[in-house]
Amino acid sequence: MSLSGAPPVTSPRTGAWTDIRNSIRGVPRDYTTGSIGRAVMLLAIPMVLEMSMQSLFAVVDVFFVARLGPEAVAILGLSDSLLALVFSVAIGLCMGTTAMVARRIGEGSPEQASVTAVQAIATGIAVSIVLGTIGVVWASDLLQMLGATPELAANGRSFTSIMLGGSITVMLLFLINAIFRGAGDAALAMRSLWLANLINIVLDPVLIFGLGPFPEMGLEGAAIATTFGRAMGVLYQIRHLTNGRGVIRIDWRRVTMDLAVMGRLLRVSGIGVVQYLISTASFLGLIRILAPFGETALAGYTIAIRIIIFILLPAWGMGNAAATLVGQNLGAGNPERAERSVWFTARCSSAFLGSVGLFLFALAEPIVALFTTEPAAAATAIACLRTISFSYVFWGFGLVTVQAFNGSGDTTTPTWINFFIFWVVQLPLAWTLSGPAGFGPTGLFAAIACCQSLLAVVGVLVFRRGTWKRRKI
Repeated sequence: MSLSGAPPVTSPRTGAWTDIRNSIRGVPRDYTTGSIGRAVMLLAIPMVLEMSMQSLFAVVDVFFVARLGPEAVAILGLSDSLLALVFSVAIGLCMGTTAMVARRIGEGSPEQASVTAVQAIATGIAVSIVLGTIGVVWASDLLQMLGATPELAANGRSFTSIMLGGSITVMLLFLINAIFRGAGDAALAMRSLWLANLINIVLDPVLIFGLGPFPEMGLEGAAIATTFGRAMGVLYQIRHLTNGRGVIRIDWRRVTMDLAVMGRLLRVSGIGVVQYLISTASFLGLIRILAPFGETALAGYTIAIRIIIFILLPAWGMGNAAATLVGQNLGAGNPERAERSVWFTARCSSAFLGSVGLFLFALAEPIVALFTTEPAAAATAIACLRTISFSYVFWGFGLVTVQAFNGSGDTTTPTWINFFIFWVVQLPLAWTLSGPAGFGPTGLFAAIACCQSLLAVVGVLVFRRGTWKRRKI
């Protein structure tokens, strides 16, 4: 395999605005030296912008689908729950990929980082073909497993089939962006996701409502717009992987499998997949607990979750920056700098989410009114937003510390944390508060807020032990 590249270079000291422009443009630099705050800022800016576009997509998608009625929103919510399983596998693979690529870059070995990239892409393609086939063949059955009525499952079969059948676009979009982030090329990851989501945002109303020469396709139009947009983003990524100008450079004509590297990747990523399957399966459990309260409750919850994602994804970008800094600094033999980077990023994330939580609590009603005028669905969405907003200041620390573990290659520790929080505590508490205790959907929302706060506390305490510093990958 002929793979080559060049490690990031150390940039001279420049002004803040020049740094920001260079960060968005993707000018290479060394993140293992210099000011930690500066490194966090330069990595986080494109990552936050990347996740902001992803969060905007989530809100815009539900905005247009809500015009089709509560049933369409309920189908969207149920399908999102199934697609979350695909996201879990993709994110699990992303964790191992980012950690290994970042470690190799920190060691000054971009050639081996490129080898890792090829093995990750091959694995992602194989996995997504299996998941996509299952989604297409058993779409209706999967919807009914989540509590959909036979009629709702029949109406949502086409939408769900398209979304799950196109899961290869999700897998590759996420996975290749993880490669770019691990290499410190966050700007390229940002541009890939912006392209994919801008195409989707433009096509959503066109295909849903049949604007111009296009036929009115309803909910299926939303699925086609999303899948097509992601496919264009993947093509953009592949072009940059193979043009020979980036840190990761792949000559596809000489691509071969490296079983040793793939084995290490699967060991790290496999536990990461379990980690996110645990949290995703608990999310499906929450949907199952909520389903008996009716389709309007599901619709309200779906709207609220999309708004919450809009808020959380930028903070997720900060967590991604922490993961890259941890991986590269461990590779460079500087674990103390890696730890300082995490605490700095966590404080920034918590301050951001705490401020947004106050804003969201105060303006929940007018925000929800943008998406639905159905009274029952709106009441559920408002209750969800206000209840969960109390946990945002904790959520900032939870997101960053979990991503930091993953960036070090220690995917086992956050897996056990997720299992304890989401399965041992959250699901029983959500069932008890919403059912026997008589609080209804609000009880479920309170369980989410309590458990996300607990996740942050446990994550910080375990991270302080420092065992992640000795992780070898």
